[in-house]
Amino acid sequence: MYVASKNRYENYSVRHAGKTGLMLPPISLGLWRNFGSADPLSERRNLILHAFDKGVFHFDNANHYGDGSTGFGTSEELLGQIIKNDLKPYRDELVISTKVGYEIHDGPYGIGTSRKSLLQGINDSLERLNLDYVDIYYAHRYDDKTPIEETVKALDDIVRSGKALYVGVSNYEVPELKQAIAMFQKLGTPFVLDQMSMNLLNNHVETSGLSKLLEDNGAGVIAYGPLCEGLLSDRYLNGITDSFKIHHTNSELLNDGPDALVAKLNKLNDIAKDRDQTLSQMSLAWLLKDPVVSSVIIGTTNNDHLDENLRALDNLDFSNDEISEINKLIK
Repeated sequence: MYVASKNRYENYSVRHAGKTGLMLPPISLGLWRNFGSADPLSERRNLILHAFDKGVFHFDNANHYGDGSTGFGTSEELLGQIIKNDLKPYRDELVISTKVGYEIHDGPYGIGTSRKSLLQGINDSLERLNLDYVDIYYAHRYDDKTPIEETVKALDDIVRSGKALYVGVSNYEVPELKQAIAMFQKLGTPFVLDQMSMNLLNNHVETSGLSKLLEDNGAGVIAYGPLCEGLLSDRYLNGITDSFKIHHTNSELLNDGPDALVAKLNKLNDIAKDRDQTLSQMSLAWLLKDPVVSSVIIGTTNNDHLDENLRALDNLDFSNDEISEINKLIK
């Protein structure tokens, strides 16, 4: 029987989602890849419980996550088993988030953010997660086939039904986010986060105006892909393999070719070494120096890798010289 570590909050810190009362650990665990029915439950259980023992109390999911076209939702099912069997006594400490909007089943309502898709989506997610409510429920993407008003009102109704405490959006750009925020404010919906692709090499959230828009409206950004599919680690310092698949949000990084990117990674790695950090640790710290960033969502299946990433929190300060040097490399 699992008993959580008594020291799990010994050195923990929290960050607020904007000006709201929602608190998150600086580093959260995402269950996007390698957390489906094809993956070993005992190993994933070990990782998730280890993360909780280390003060990671936010676990991010989506109904689309799993084993591809035959296994959508299996990531939620995996987490649901662990919640039911191990974490149920600690439910009030946890922040569990999930999303709806990408493909989940056949037919027109198996994708998108229509009212029908959202309302049946939350019910199905709660069943898979073995929960009565989630803490954050996201529209996973902007759906140009559904009026924003419909999506926003459905999210508001889900909160009022008690099935979610807060709502967020993901992959919303400035034009649609402006509209959604105005509607959320009119309804009094507890909108807290925009979950976006964000890393040391990709400052789109800042340059697009998303960061300022969220800050001005008391919300935060939560970063997915903060290590850029592993590019921001020591894995590719000697070269990027032909098999490497970059996320579409970061595809521009290869515009000058892989060799140019590898050279940049090595220069960034030298700065990290001078800070007594790994490239991964410095990359996470770089995002967390921005107060608008409420948390960064890492993806790992390895306890040691998790612990290494958590050590980024030991040094979140950057000197003016470091900031200037890094900006020259990334801008």
